[in-house]
Amino acid sequence: MPHVVMEYSNSIEERVNVQALLEDLHQVTIQSDLFEVSDIKSRMIRIHHWLVGDLDDSADFIHITLELLEGRNEEQKNALAQSLMSALQEKAEFVESLTVNIRDMDRSCFQKVTNF
Repeated sequence: MPHVVMEYSNSIEERVNVQALLEDLHQVTIQSDLFEVSDIKSRMIRIHHWLVGDLDDSADFIHITLELLEGRNEEQKNALAQSLMSALQEKAEFVESLTVNIRDMDRSCFQKVTNF
C-alpha cells in the first residue's frame, strides 16, 4: 500500500517530463518487490510557491515522499530510497534540490475503504 508522492517546483515542467518521471518512480517501486503491484499508488503535486533558505522560488526542487505501512526493515527502505534517487537523478540531474524520504505509517491508525 505504498503511496509515492512527488512534489515539484512548477518551473521544472519546462525541462522535465514530470509524467514520465512519475511513471519511472512508480516502476522503481514495483521492481522493489516489496509490495503487491495493485497496492502501489503514485501521484504528483505541483508547487507554485516555495521558499528555500533565504531564496525565493528561484531554487527548483523535486521531493519524493514514499509512505508505507510499517514492516519493512532499514535495509529494504534504504535500497528503495537509493533506487528512487537514481531514477530522479537520471531524469532531473540539473534540478537544484532532489530529495527522497520514506515514512512508516502507523498501521493501527491507518484507515482504508475501497468501493469497487
